[in-house]
This record gives sequence, C-alpha cells and structure tokens, in this order.
Amino acid sequence: VQLQASGGGLVQPGGSLNLSCITSGVDLDYYAIGWFRQAPGKEREGVICISETEAVTFFEESVRGRFTIFRDKATRTVYLQMDTLRPEDTAVYYCASRFWGCTGTGPFDSWGQGTQVTVSS
Repeated sequence: VQLQASGGGLVQPGGSLNLSCITSGVDLDYYAIGWFRQAPGKEREGVICISETEAVTFFEESVRGRFTIFRDKATRTVYLQMDTLRPEDTAVYYCASRFWGCTGTGPFDSWGQGTQVTVSS
C-alpha cells in the first residue's frame, strides 16, 4: 500500500491549491481516504474524508464551503481542492487510508509522505 501526496506550494490568502493523493494497492471500493494536516507546533488534525461510497465527512468545520474532496477511481487518485485559503490553513497535508468508512473505531493506517501548503502574502 502506498499513498503519495503532492500539489502543495506557496499561495496568497484567498488563493487556491489542488492537492493530489495517488494511491497504490488501495481498493477504493473498500477504503476511505482522508486528508489531515499538521501545522508547526500543533498536533495533526483531520480535515476531510471521502468514503468508499463517496460520502464526505468534514473533520474540520473551518474548511466547510472552502475545501472539496473528490476521487477518480480510474486513476486511483483522491483530490483536495482548496479555495479561499487562509494563513491558518498553512500546514503539511497528508493523505491516509482507512478500511470501510471515514469514522469508526479503526485507524487510518496507511499514510502518504505529506506536502507543504503555505498561505502567506
């Protein structure tokens, strides 16, 4: 199982970025993919997740209406479209997989390497 996150960069407040999570060895018919982030000096937090049935769960309410998650099963890629970015969105963003749903008792147990997102003028 491999997940590879990419697409981060430096963007001005109000700008947009599209992150990609390319998966390998993950059956998206059975696995949810979540995006997480870790800002400097802070704990990692969940952002948003798409389940195997394409149900979307927001872990972080501050991104609702600004971030969109969607997937392309043909390319095994999950995307995070981030609009109206704020300085507080600055963090390393990770994607991770979880068997059967975005919530429950089981962990997100396979993680990508992270991609840096910096929102600054």
